Amino acid sequence: MSSGLRIGMVCPYVWDVPGGVRSHVADLSAELRLRGHFVDILAPLDDESPVAHEVTNGGKPIAVRYNGSIARLNFGLRATRQARRWIQEGNFDLIHVHEPVAPGLSLLSIWVADGPIVATWHSSNPHSRILASVNRLAQTAMEKISGRIAVSEDARRTLVAHVGGDAVLIPNGVRLQSFHAPGAHPAFNTPGHSLLFLGRLDESRKGLAVLLDAMPAIIAGDPLAHLYVAGPGEVDEIRDELAPEIRDHITFLGLVSEAEKAQALHTADVYIAPNTGAESFGIVLIEAMAAGTAVLAADLPAFARVLHDGKAGQLFANENSAALADAALALLADPAERARLVAAGSDRVRRFDWDVVVDDVLAVYESVTASGEQVTADLRGQIIGRFGNSLGQGGR
Repeated sequence: MSSGLRIGMVCPYVWDVPGGVRSHVADLSAELRLRGHFVDILAPLDDESPVAHEVTNGGKPIAVRYNGSIARLNFGLRATRQARRWIQEGNFDLIHVHEPVAPGLSLLSIWVADGPIVATWHSSNPHSRILASVNRLAQTAMEKISGRIAVSEDARRTLVAHVGGDAVLIPNGVRLQSFHAPGAHPAFNTPGHSLLFLGRLDESRKGLAVLLDAMPAIIAGDPLAHLYVAGPGEVDEIRDELAPEIRDHITFLGLVSEAEKAQALHTADVYIAPNTGAESFGIVLIEAMAAGTAVLAADLPAFARVLHDGKAGQLFANENSAALADAALALLADPAERARLVAAGSDRVRRFDWDVVVDDVLAVYESVTASGEQVTADLRGQIIGRFGNSLGQGGR
């Protein structure tokens, strides 16, 4: 690719709140800029105070239950006008939308754009009633997409199940250098072994309840074991429900920065991912391996693939607190096994370095921009026309 591209990147989820897709969009955009490309991001913003000039405010989001959690998305006529204006003024060579069928800016941007469009599927939800209900509407947008990417086999299967077609498999990326020797986290100050959980405390699918149920057995087997919990949520409510003898073995770190997350992963003896479902990849597993931490994860298919079927991280039976406790105690008692997992994880993560991943993404960009066509805003009542067509087809 001889000269820099002008890329419009669309994130449907609120930019102010950390999340897997949001982090992927931010990191991919940063890597593309390092390669000499121009990237502007369209995303909802809760806080209307000024943001980085590379992010365009896509409007204030509302909370919507989507894919097993509460997502903050923006949609409607105002969001449509904003997306159209952004495309008109962007002079983009292509737009790259993430989660294209999420009910928000990504889907709206596809509807109002003409020209090269790339879409990335992140979520794994093959039985989604929401996706099934909007299938015909989604199809009107999907036919406009020039290049399709799925971050995992599970995400690809969701795409195939709901909208058909296929996609290039390109995994999530991690800036590995950020996790190399980041230093110890100052809050890890207990004398025994340390366990770490990262995730939203109010999302049941992140599995904190499974881990907390395992803590009595873990403490009985290793009285100095201590669990550090990082992530947003109502800490007091969770802490109040814990038995006093358990509470003393748990420290809640709250929402942590990217630097603090790297420190926490680097400091912990074992990172535990007790997620119960709806995971298509597991970026935090990659981050833990990059930080040199032994990983213990639920045996979700997506996690098993990331961990090379248990070779780069240990797996336990999903939603089984007793199995989690047994596996955690075995790892804490066996430093040689932890060291083996760390070494295997260090080898495994090289495939996910952004230096590798961004080359694969650029190959997709090159395939959709070969004609030299630019992205333009369709000003012919795109949404109304296509919505009407889909209803007409459904009525025949």
